[in-house]
Amino acid sequence: MKGLILKDLYNIGHNARTMLLVLVVLGVCLAPTTGLTGYQTTCALMCAMMVVTTFSFDDMAGWMSYALVLPVSRREIVWAKYLVLAIFCTVGDLLGGAAGALVMVLLGQPLPPLGEMAALLLFGWALAYLTGSASIPLLLRFGAEKARIILVGAFMIPVMLILAVGGILSAAGVTLTDELAVALFCASPLVALAAGAALGRIACAILNKKEY
Repeated sequence: MKGLILKDLYNIGHNARTMLLVLVVLGVCLAPTTGLTGYQTTCALMCAMMVVTTFSFDDMAGWMSYALVLPVSRREIVWAKYLVLAIFCTVGDLLGGAAGALVMVLLGQPLPPLGEMAALLLFGWALAYLTGSASIPLLLRFGAEKARIILVGAFMIPVMLILAVGGILSAAGVTLTDELAVALFCASPLVALAAGAALGRIACAILNKKEY
């Protein structure tokens, strides 16, 4: 599985400079207006979307047909994508947090407390991982090119679910205090990992049924 992960990391390295430039431009444009939270979450989501690029490279190279004759299982191929996704989300989340904090300091804007910043980083990672996890089964089912339009929905569904949960809590009379919000943000990676595990099993089932 290590080789599968390194293959995607080496391939995506060609786009790393372009992505870094995009993140810098976003930092100048977004951080002053949306604050640290909006910029850091945007960076994490954009890096999560790079998993789509790895599927595009695979399709162009005919990788899947070759991979299935190697001594690796289809299950390993799927879970390697989820590990690569976790790496992308982590890098984007940390870079977004560091760059956003730097921009705010340079602009003389106050930073949130350290505990709140950590909770926001965890929430940004969870949201990015959840959206990326939802995209992988679609990419395996339809391919990178055909799935692009559907992927918009995959990246919107987690946001809609979060809004729905907020609405349910509000209807139940639960007041979202700062302490409760921080607790929920800190727990969000566990929810994202659980959802990713379920979606990963769906992705494995999809790949097992496909013929190349």
